[in-house]
Amino acid sequence: MKYQEIPLVNNEAIHNFELVVEGSRSFIDYKLKGDKIYLIHTEVPIELEGHGVAAALVEKAFNYIEEHNLKLVPLCAYVAAYLKRHPEWNRLVAV
Repeated sequence: MKYQEIPLVNNEAIHNFELVVEGSRSFIDYKLKGDKIYLIHTEVPIELEGHGVAAALVEKAFNYIEEHNLKLVPLCAYVAAYLKRHPEWNRLVAV
């Protein structure tokens, strides 16, 4: 299944990046402080687990972070694991 065409929603009111797939909402909780964005928790509904939704959501969030010149602080275990598998994104990580 392809998720490229599904737009990432930045729901600023509740500090979530959201991806709606097949009517189900997946999200990353974040906190923005200055130019740093803290990715706190990633959640995908059980029915979508194992279909690459979380990876697509993280990649879209990383693209958003890069486009907005933010620095990433990966507090979420899934985001940290994604960075290990995709070290090219380490350029976003706050030092």
